[in-house]
Amino acid sequence: MKTIGLLGGMSWESTSLYYRWINEETRRRRGGLHSAPMMIASVDFARIERLQHQNQWEEAGRLLAEEAKRLEHAGADFLVIATNTMHQVAPIIQSGTELPLLHIADATADVMEADGIRRVGLLGTRFTMEKRFYIERLEDRGFEVWVPQPAERDRVHSVIYEELCQGVIREESRTAYRDVMAGLAKRGAEAIILGCTEITLLIGEEDSPLPLYDTTHIHALRAVDWAAG
Repeated sequence: MKTIGLLGGMSWESTSLYYRWINEETRRRRGGLHSAPMMIASVDFARIERLQHQNQWEEAGRLLAEEAKRLEHAGADFLVIATNTMHQVAPIIQSGTELPLLHIADATADVMEADGIRRVGLLGTRFTMEKRFYIERLEDRGFEVWVPQPAERDRVHSVIYEELCQGVIREESRTAYRDVMAGLAKRGAEAIILGCTEITLLIGEEDSPLPLYDTTHIHALRAVDWAAG
């Protein structure tokens, strides 16, 4: 197998899911005591979060590009950025390394396309829901993308940073997310993208009136595809 270079820590709560799901899938496919060759660069998320909210995306991108280069020098064969939001700076990261990048939006689009889904609701951080880097990538693949209303986006965003990234799970937040997903369903969405790698800690299929596309799980399984291929 090829060696996965996992750029994580944003947050470590979801990075731990990547590690588990990648290894579980590797064992499922190969059996016995097999696990995935993997290198993890885990950054201090407090520093990255500060740069996000100060709108210093280029600086954040340079920091992650340095980590990607370290993974390359250590022997990784390809790069997985274990966060949706920081794919905003994917071009900066890619400019600093020769490693191929497994893009989380592309992996998710492949699965939705195979299922015949075209109209999707997107949940994520405010950056993912409001900036164009993620939505445009899906639209370029022919998807129609809806995001929650402004007040709902604020709630979805705050739950991610103030609760999920810190390992806090609250029933009232689950209820709020259920209401947001119900609203997207009423607007005509055929499915919901869990477009933040922490949302899967809070929401499952039983919470949604529509099929869910968990980007964390999809990305992890596709990483095993790349490693095996």
